Amino acid sequence: MKIRKTFIQSEEVKVFIYENKKEESFVVAVPFAEWSAFFTYEEAGEELLERLHLSLSRTKLDEETAKALAHRIYQWTREM
Repeated sequence: MKIRKTFIQSEEVKVFIYENKKEESFVVAVPFAEWSAFFTYEEAGEELLERLHLSLSRTKLDEETAKALAHRIYQWTREM
């Protein structure tokens, strides 16, 4: 499991990223936003980015923060 740190609303927040190489999938959790998501290696590109953004938008995060965090999560999981 990887733990990344980012700033949300002027507060340092931890993002937990679990990669299951055998099943080719990720589980990502952001306890600050009470949010988590599961997706596979096959899901990629704009479709996954949009799904993450929409899901994060339903939390206590504002629209701009949700979009930025979705983009960071997407980048972090593609680096792994």
